[in-house]
Order: sequence, then structure tokens, then C-alpha cells
Amino acid sequence: MALSSMTGFARSHGASGPYAFEWELKSVNAKGFDLRTRLPSGWDDIDVTIRKRATQVLSRGTVYANLTVKRSNAAPVVRINESVLASLLNTAQELRNKIDALAPSIDGLLSIKGVLEVVEPEPDEAEEQAVKLAAADSFEQALRSLADMREREGAELGRILMQRIDEIERLASRADAAPGRRPGAVMARLSEQIAALLDTSDRFDQDRLHQEALLIAAKADIREELDRIASHVSQTRELIGNGGPIGRKLDFLAQEFNREVNTCCSKSNDLELTNVGLELKNVVEQFREQVQNLE
Repeated sequence: MALSSMTGFARSHGASGPYAFEWELKSVNAKGFDLRTRLPSGWDDIDVTIRKRATQVLSRGTVYANLTVKRSNAAPVVRINESVLASLLNTAQELRNKIDALAPSIDGLLSIKGVLEVVEPEPDEAEEQAVKLAAADSFEQALRSLADMREREGAELGRILMQRIDEIERLASRADAAPGRRPGAVMARLSEQIAALLDTSDRFDQDRLHQEALLIAAKADIREELDRIASHVSQTRELIGNGGPIGRKLDFLAQEFNREVNTCCSKSNDLELTNVGLELKNVVEQFREQVQNLE
């Protein structure tokens, strides 16, 4: 399966009878999957259909789906509001009984707000049902386009992540091969420190100091951390190779990478190892940031 990003954009449009419609889909990063629809009034009955289809295609990300519908070739209907007109005529008759005034003219009555109403013609039920079916099909087209865009971006993310994994492996190898990790170098450094302490005082037990030095050397060893980093590198390559919705798994591995690198840095008692550890932290952070975009 291909990798997919969680970000993308797509449009689709169509027509049915006197109706024209357009879908606009936009997806952004999220911990889970959430479809947020914006439908015209009276179109809520297609919501269940498009949600079911969206969950079959996508597994993560917040998707905003906006549907615009326009009706053409439908002449508006001019209608007289009989109740408003009757009320006006009654009022006019009452005023004529009280004062000497001319009867209201037709054009005068029609010019009063609320007497004339311009309304859309009643929709044809068969036409309305047909356009809803067509719009649901068009949503699938937009959804497929969105998924294709997410897959293209996912392929690029996969390439970048593999580069970061190669860098992590290279830096871990540098740390493993650092001269400061060799037992002779560790013992020489500790011997210098012990000699310095003995020079300052004769109260130190040399055997005890030697034992403590061995314990310190064991605690400073990063062999275990380097082995775990190598294991995480192997798992990451396998996951990326298999593809699919692996964002959460890679996010967990990014946290594990960060944990091991921090431990290496805290154990380091050599300048070169410290520098390599800082480079590793930077690459692991870059890896983690890119993983946040994966489905």
C-alpha cells in the first residue's frame, strides 16, 4: 500500500436537470478522522452516504466538505400576499370613513413592501432526487482526487523519511566508532582523573577508586542505546516499505528515537560523542515533524 499524507485539496462539479453543483474538499492533519460537511438546506439526507464512503477511503485527517448547489432555468413566480393586501384594504376603508380621501390605487398598493412576493418555483421531487444522487457520485470523484493528492504527497514524505533514517543510521555508526568509546580511551581518561585525585590527597583508597571507575565506565556505555536505535531504524524501514496508514506507529518510533538519543547524550563523556548526539537530536526532530503529516 502507498503512503498518504493527511493534507490535500480537491474539487468536482456536475449537473442534473436544472441543477448545477460543486464539491470542494480540503483535508488537514488530525489525530483521528473527522468529516465536517457544509450542505445546502434540505440536503442532509446525503450526509450518511458521503460519510460512509469517506471512512472507507480515508483513515486520518480532518476533511472539510463544502457543497454548493445552484438552480437554473427556473423562472421566479410573482405572488400577491392576500392576507397583507386584505389588511391594507381594511385599513384604507377605515381611514376613508374618517377622512375625505381618495381610494388607494392598484400601483400604490402593489408598491407597499410585502404585498408582492417573488419566490422560487416549487422543486420537482424527481429532479431533486436525481440531483442528490448525482451529487453523491460527484463526491466520490472529489474524494478519489483528494486521496490521489494525499498519496502523491505521501510518496514524497516517504522519500524524505527514508533520507532521515539513513542519516540517523549514519550518525549512530559514527557514535559507535567514536575513539572516545574504546575501552582503552575510557580507561585512560578515568586513570587520569584518578591520578589527579590521588595527587591531591593520600586518603583515597586506590582499589576503591578503581572499582568506582569501572562502574562509571559501565554506566557510560551506550551500546544498549545504539542497539535499540538500530532496531528502530529497521522497523521504520519495514513500515515505510509496507506503506498504508502508519503515521501513529512512526510517531511512536520517533518518540523512541528521541528517548534513546537523549540517553546517549546524557551518558556521553566525550566531546565527539556529544556533538554526534546533538546532530542525532536534530535529525530525529526533523523525522518527527515529517511524521506528523502522515496518515
